[in-house]
Amino acid sequence: MTTGDQAFRREDLLGRWPEMTYGGALSFLRRRYTRQLEGVDVVVSGVPFDSAVTNRPGCRLGPRAIREASTQLAELKAFPFGFDPFEHLAVTDWGDCMIDPHHPAGVVPSIEAHADAILATGARMLTLGGDHSISYPLLRAHARHHGPVALVQFDAHCDTWADDGAQLDHGTMFARAAAEGIVDVARSTQVGLRTFNDSDHGFEILTAPWIHRHGIDAALEIVRARAGEAPVYLSFDIDGLDPACAPGTGTPVPGGLASWQGLEFVRGLAGLRLVGMDVVEVSPPYDHAEVTAIAAATVAHDWLCLLAEEKGAQRKAVGRL
Repeated sequence: MTTGDQAFRREDLLGRWPEMTYGGALSFLRRRYTRQLEGVDVVVSGVPFDSAVTNRPGCRLGPRAIREASTQLAELKAFPFGFDPFEHLAVTDWGDCMIDPHHPAGVVPSIEAHADAILATGARMLTLGGDHSISYPLLRAHARHHGPVALVQFDAHCDTWADDGAQLDHGTMFARAAAEGIVDVARSTQVGLRTFNDSDHGFEILTAPWIHRHGIDAALEIVRARAGEAPVYLSFDIDGLDPACAPGTGTPVPGGLASWQGLEFVRGLAGLRLVGMDVVEVSPPYDHAEVTAIAAATVAHDWLCLLAEEKGAQRKAVGRL
């Protein structure tokens, strides 16, 4: 039996073999590191950039931490799906997008070119951040390939504050994306917000208190109705979770959603036209016992399970869900 270090020893794209959870070469969910993308369904890559933060830095270390936290998820069949997603879905780890932080003007073009090259192969992208500003060049690339996308933004913050069109800021990029028309705001929803802005910029806003009162199913009903048949890009800011569940982030805000609510929300997006996802703002220096990184890895894993299910895997959940 072949065992260990799939990240660089594996030759085929599907399946998996045994690893020591606590050892071995790290990649996201132990997938093969490669930049040869023929036949690949989803490319995982990191964007280790955090120079646009407005409070605590450290999320440039997020991709590394999320990869490490993903090892347990690579051991067993996925819960609650009941299958191994990698029997059906060809997923590889590209590594990290190369960014020169000493030349800030090149950051957005570098990320955009990175995404363009991957999307041109026909693969979908799962991106590990990094601060939330990285979503802007990712959205530009996705809109170029799919047309304006329905943005589903899981977040404590609206990220639509005043923008001058030039600054590099993780709190303004969705206002810019809306202004440029790369996001179809009429089909987009912001979920979990608990900070205030005078304008909603056309987004449907489901605040954290609203979700606490009405529940995840009610939120999903609205999200799904708005998105319709549009291509859906999920941007999951880990600070959408309450700091009790995700302390390792730069701008924590009390009153957020629990990790179970975040996971139920992602799982409830099944059947939508999911074209891309990012998981951002994991800041390991502020994490405790990897709880934030584990939550981020699980959210990303479950999004991949939706794609595997879409490709033909059969849900085999056991017990009452």
